[in-house]
Amino acid sequence: MLSQNERKRIIALINREVVPAIGCTEPIAVALCTARAAELLGSRPEKVAVRLSANILKNAMGVGIPGTGMIGLPIAVALGALVGRSEYRLEVLRDVTPGAVEQGRRYIDEKRVCIDLKQGIAEKLYIEVEARGAGHCATAVIAGGHTSFVYLERDGEVTLDKRTASAAEEDGGEVPLTLHRVWEFATTAPLDELRFILETRRLNKAAAEQAFAGEFGHCLGRTLRCERERKIMGDSIFSRILSYTSAACDARMAGAMIPVMSNSGSGNQGIAATLPVVVYAEQTAATEQQTIRALVLSHLTVIYIKQSLGRLSALCGCVVAATGSSCGITYLMGGDYGQVAAAVKNMIANLTGMICDGAKPSCSMKLTSGVSTAVISAMMAMDGHCVTPVEGIIEEDVDKCIRNLTAIGRDGMNETDRVVLGIMTHKC
Repeated sequence: MLSQNERKRIIALINREVVPAIGCTEPIAVALCTARAAELLGSRPEKVAVRLSANILKNAMGVGIPGTGMIGLPIAVALGALVGRSEYRLEVLRDVTPGAVEQGRRYIDEKRVCIDLKQGIAEKLYIEVEARGAGHCATAVIAGGHTSFVYLERDGEVTLDKRTASAAEEDGGEVPLTLHRVWEFATTAPLDELRFILETRRLNKAAAEQAFAGEFGHCLGRTLRCERERKIMGDSIFSRILSYTSAACDARMAGAMIPVMSNSGSGNQGIAATLPVVVYAEQTAATEQQTIRALVLSHLTVIYIKQSLGRLSALCGCVVAATGSSCGITYLMGGDYGQVAAAVKNMIANLTGMICDGAKPSCSMKLTSGVSTAVISAMMAMDGHCVTPVEGIIEEDVDKCIRNLTAIGRDGMNETDRVVLGIMTHKC
């Protein structure tokens, strides 16, 4: 049984990792860093130089920026400099107006924004912004986490330097997790301590329902609800899981000014960890207690896997997030820990190797692939079917399976990441 202190640490971990975000978190994190540099400067920057890790650059190239109708980093940087407020964190562009967007367009046209790849760094999540104006210069650096400032300086006066601190040290120490510990917490912690997780249901379901009413991205969520598609797939729990999940992603990747609840720095991960569980719970008349515990199980599983995978990698985040939702669905089906572990193994055996080729409208298709596998993996587990240790990267110990998955995504796919970035940055 977990102690009260252990429960408090896990709750604090969830509250750090499951937070509201408007827009794709990579360009928004760049806007956040720009906003902080402009605040340090104390005046409107005349020039902004941005240097980014390859993974940040990849994830920010093809995604819509909320409230702008525009795609990519330049407008995110311009608006971060002009109207961004760092106190809003991942909602840094909350105050964007049409007038601000027009100012941002002029700012870009005047060649005030320069964006480059940062050379010679190992950190996959790295953002460095240098703002100049009125004879002064200010620098802000985010690294390790989308809102983790590690360096602040103005005119040579350093006010923050944590560039050698680990992410765990920044967060006050990593909470050691195993899948069984995740299960134990989600299924035994007092309900009143977990009720906050219902905010993920409210935000992410609202995002999906707003998307159904509009034209966002590839409109995959709406497409799955059309008469032709219903004739193919039916109006089932499964089809509703796919439509709700993809719709929320459609809106987010298109740059809609709609907040979602993120997980581990990714709105799409938050969507995929939440909506399959919510839809399954609602369609099967699960109790509020069951819904709360299933959502906690899903989100904490994602956080656990990301602890060893890292914030950004060549492995698509939907693989991790859908693994969390498969756990939550298995629990709602009446599954025990053994069946939840089996669902995780089934997921890893299937989706390992799905590449991340940046944030973009077609991410909704990848989320749909992930959550469809989540449902299948849960059903297999409940019927007593689990991928065996003689198959591929699966081992008897589920935590070793997870480490195998994250080792492939974190280390084994580095060359894949390099090739993908090369293709993306050299399109004719």
